[in-house]
Amino acid sequence: MQAIEILERLVGFPSVVGTPNGEIVAWIRHYLQSHGAIVTELPGPEGDRSNLFATIGPKETPGYILSGHMDVVPAAEGGWTSDPFRLRAEAGRLYGRGATDMKGFLAAVLAAVPALAETPLRRPVHLAFSYDEEAGCRGVPHMIARLPELCATPLGAIIGEPSGLRAIRAHKGKAAARLTVKGRSGHSSRPDQGLNAIHAITDVLACARAEAERLASGPFEPVFEPPYSSLQVGTLKGGQAVNIIPDTCEAEFEARAISGVDPITLLAPLRAAAEALSRRGFQIEWRELSAYPALSLAADAPLAALLGELTGIEPLAAVSYGTEAGLFQRAGIDAIICGPGDIGRAHKPDEFILAGELLACQAMVEALGRRCA
Repeated sequence: MQAIEILERLVGFPSVVGTPNGEIVAWIRHYLQSHGAIVTELPGPEGDRSNLFATIGPKETPGYILSGHMDVVPAAEGGWTSDPFRLRAEAGRLYGRGATDMKGFLAAVLAAVPALAETPLRRPVHLAFSYDEEAGCRGVPHMIARLPELCATPLGAIIGEPSGLRAIRAHKGKAAARLTVKGRSGHSSRPDQGLNAIHAITDVLACARAEAERLASGPFEPVFEPPYSSLQVGTLKGGQAVNIIPDTCEAEFEARAISGVDPITLLAPLRAAAEALSRRGFQIEWRELSAYPALSLAADAPLAALLGELTGIEPLAAVSYGTEAGLFQRAGIDAIICGPGDIGRAHKPDEFILAGELLACQAMVEALGRRCA
């Protein structure tokens, strides 16, 4: 099958983050097995979605992982000019949810599988396809934990997030959390008889703003934009009516961390401020939504040199968005980002990838196979 034909099949599966993914997993598994790959389906603890790991070549020898996620963000926003789950080709553009982020990479890799299968590989090429990346990389940790039983320690992992097929050596880490504050409702004319949850949560909001300002003064890592860790309040919900004491308020916080900083620790002052509210009679619920570490691959790493040779482009030092790459690196596997498409097209109506970008990525994967022969 050609890459565009495979992409058409993949886009047709509405594998929205947080929903069952059995159909897309079954199709990819059957396709890979038809070309002789060793395929392992790895169900997650949710029970209705799975990771998929496949090997072409001798699994007992160190090789390379090609990693991507099968889930996509929802497509319920307005602005689509065609069905987001039906690939539409027009003037070299291929439109559909996930076309760039990141089913285009999956399609290019799968299109290269027949060539890889026919190549006498001395080192294996592994495919690691995950679920729920768009919910904060929730699926891939379960797969990474199983790698020791699936293959020899890999030489490196290539995470195919859209990068214009230019390798990227570093990205920030991220942590997100949701705080729910519960007080006591009542008529607004008697504030002495209630507990105003919105008033209470302002203590935590003030802490968040102060922490954000403090982080902006360093430490710095110049390869990033901005060159410091950051923190923000992303959502705020509370109250029913202007004359009712609000008994519940909810806020979501996000922190992004430069290399060497655990993003969860950036949220610790906010959690402490929240827990202090319990001493004033409020009920507090703090829930961690997601967390993944930063990626930092040395400029002289063999994996960076390999991707520079495969793409013909000098690797880029860093980007500020995050990927699953940091989780592979934390597990002791060198990782780098390199995939087709443009991240600026992702998570938007009429998301698209260029047909030429698909073919270029397929050529890169086939070149990796020849390097492993």
